[in-house]
Amino acid sequence: MKTEALPSTLTLAIDPGKSGGIAYMSDNRPPQAVPMPPTEGDLVVFLRDLTAGAKDAIAFVEQVSGFVGVAQPGSSAFKFGRNFGFILGVLQTLGVRVELVRPQKWQKSLGLGSATGCASKTEWKNKLKGAAQRLYPNLKPTLATSDALLILDYARRTAPTSAARGEGIQCISLGSL
Repeated sequence: MKTEALPSTLTLAIDPGKSGGIAYMSDNRPPQAVPMPPTEGDLVVFLRDLTAGAKDAIAFVEQVSGFVGVAQPGSSAFKFGRNFGFILGVLQTLGVRVELVRPQKWQKSLGLGSATGCASKTEWKNKLKGAAQRLYPNLKPTLATSDALLILDYARRTAPTSAARGEGIQCISLGSL
């Protein structure tokens, strides 16, 4: 029976919204992307299996705030924040280093302008999806996976090697949020 070698490095990029996604790459293997798992249990199993055996794992997680640009019910904001915190907790439990990255930072690095230059949120999201499709045509990015893939691209450009990733990365703990 042939066993696949465990990755020595693993980079994850997470768009924490319920309709977000997770992109990842290990060692020199091609990147992959999946929509956000549908339940918390599915998310735990996916991340646990993905990070098992990785010697150096880091997750670039989109840093979210309570304001998403449009009015939304308090219950929706609470659910969004709860999901974000859950993801951070799972990563912390698995021993994955986390770097929070603000949307403006990874989006600016693409040189696409900003959401304010678009007529609608839909137009902006489609612009981001188009950028992900150009960067990762073989993955067939969707609206669910495109932001995660673009965050992964940001991670690849700002921390291209294992040694570089260790420099200047501030690990977070649940107490620092």
